[in-house]
Amino acid sequence: MRVLLVNTPWAAIDVPSLALGILRHSVRDALPDAEVEVLHANLDYVDWITERFDFALADYTYYSMDTYFLGCGDWVFSSALYGDPAWHLAQFTEMYGAAMTAEEMAMNVRLHELAPQFITELAERIVAFGPDVVGFTSTFQQNAAALATAREIKRINPGILTIFGGANCDGAQGEAMHRNFPFVDFVLRGEGEASFPAFLRSLAGEQDFAAVEGLCWRPEPGVSTVNPMSTSPLPPGAILSPDFDGFFERLELSTASSWIEGRLVIESARGCWWGEKHHCTFCGLNGSFMQFRSKSPSRFHDEILAMIERHQVLDLIAVDNILDMEYLGSVLPRLIEAGYDLRVQYEVKSNLRFDQLRTLADAGVVSIQPGIESLSSSVLKLMDKGVTGCQNIRILRDAQSLDLTVLWNYLLGFPGEDPGAYEAVIAQMPALHHLEPCSGIARVAIERFSPFFNRPELGFSELRPAAQYAMIYDLPERELFDFAYLFSAPERGISTEVATRLDAGVTDWQREHPASTLAYCDLGDAVVLVSNRRHFDWRVLEVADPVELAAFRLLEQPRTVPALLRKLAEAGHPNVTAADVGALLDRWLGLGIVFQDERTFIHVVPLATNQERVRLDFSKLLAPRPATEPAALTAATA
Repeated sequence: MRVLLVNTPWAAIDVPSLALGILRHSVRDALPDAEVEVLHANLDYVDWITERFDFALADYTYYSMDTYFLGCGDWVFSSALYGDPAWHLAQFTEMYGAAMTAEEMAMNVRLHELAPQFITELAERIVAFGPDVVGFTSTFQQNAAALATAREIKRINPGILTIFGGANCDGAQGEAMHRNFPFVDFVLRGEGEASFPAFLRSLAGEQDFAAVEGLCWRPEPGVSTVNPMSTSPLPPGAILSPDFDGFFERLELSTASSWIEGRLVIESARGCWWGEKHHCTFCGLNGSFMQFRSKSPSRFHDEILAMIERHQVLDLIAVDNILDMEYLGSVLPRLIEAGYDLRVQYEVKSNLRFDQLRTLADAGVVSIQPGIESLSSSVLKLMDKGVTGCQNIRILRDAQSLDLTVLWNYLLGFPGEDPGAYEAVIAQMPALHHLEPCSGIARVAIERFSPFFNRPELGFSELRPAAQYAMIYDLPERELFDFAYLFSAPERGISTEVATRLDAGVTDWQREHPASTLAYCDLGDAVVLVSNRRHFDWRVLEVADPVELAAFRLLEQPRTVPALLRKLAEAGHPNVTAADVGALLDRWLGLGIVFQDERTFIHVVPLATNQERVRLDFSKLLAPRPATEPAALTAATA
């Protein structure tokens, strides 16, 4: 049996497909006589389109990531899916004409016109390979390209069987795909390590299709039968490591190799341990299975080392939705000992402490995605995030101290949110310009599988498939509702005016960040702060008064005024009053060195660990102090 697994545009081009790597491993283990290969059609598309159009990395990213919520990537290939180079062109230009530049619109239209030609050539190559089965993985904006390719394969050779899987096929989505596209012979919903080999055994006549969990199939033409999905997720021991052989060699031959360096994809866990307890109201990423499962520390450690040694690649991206906290004391110390100069991206929870972040950094993590989403505790509570605004400030600050890049977005539009919470953050954004800004703001999208989708009592009761789906697919709305992952609803939360002010504040933050600095050095009997931020006219601050020095150090953690008073008393300053602390915090708020979220405060000053970045010798910034009197907080301009 010959099996070809296809990774279509707009899958990321700097990493191999984790899903297809796992399936190839599973087939080779379970059916050693089967021949299974992976076709990196996303790289094929890069090479094909760059010969015909002025197309670069930023353009590919535009489709693979930037316009996901607009559906541009799927619309480009809808012309091939329906055999019409002008498919829904008028609808597309009407919907997005005002929102796009002329260059963006021209690129969308031209790629839409060219897509049928690429899909025909791709399908011809696939048929020439002589597969018995062609499997497609579909996640994010891969649906239309994958469906169009399957349609063309069946037109050329109806005897080749097609099967789909991936996140776009989970639950009702997979059922709707199978009902509405007759050239899709099978859809496999859920985890594929066991079910895909079982499907192939059924194909070989060893068992009935009815025995394959999660399979959609046709016992006769025009009749879609849906097998129940597994009621429990795979145990961690059954989660296979991927087989990425061939990807980096193919990347090296592609035009894309001049754009990017290839990275390895690693997977240590599935599900979300926080989501098991408190499912974030907007999140649908874990689909049918939220249960958290992680590989044993020794196995995951060995997998990482085996992969980097086999492929000679040190850049890794973890696809886990959340870090297994036990790895901080098991896997990561062993990676530190291994001595590889790794560069890893990981998703974490935003309440990690400084020492935990330092362990990540020492192990080679250079980029984290902590799911910050907001800097306001009241809004975070509506999300059920389990963190506070000051904790999110803390991770931004501590990540800066450790030279960790932070990837985050600012979400808005939650039912019941308080405009005042946003105004308080907007007013304090100039004090944060030295910290990593968010990539942008967005109203919350309603995702399938999220509490907002499943529980209308949370505030979104009038759901419809997002407008992009009707622009891409020729399906009635009742079918689009089952097929879609994104949904629209009447806007909730803050007004457009407040959202506009938030956007302006974030834009200013993004613009000012490259030239903004704030750092401190602790000299023992004093702390020296150095600032270069456009909205603050001071350059150097010395904190030497014992009470103020103790307060600054205590504000490394979020504190209310009563909590700060208690800690100061424990530190030997029992006579400090609430009025004293209030006056100090007001002064520091004015200087932009603390952040306030409701009644809680935290300082925003990273530790000056990178002297090249700060380019200052703190000891020389200290003005001589009289030996006979303590120095209060002083400010000087330089």
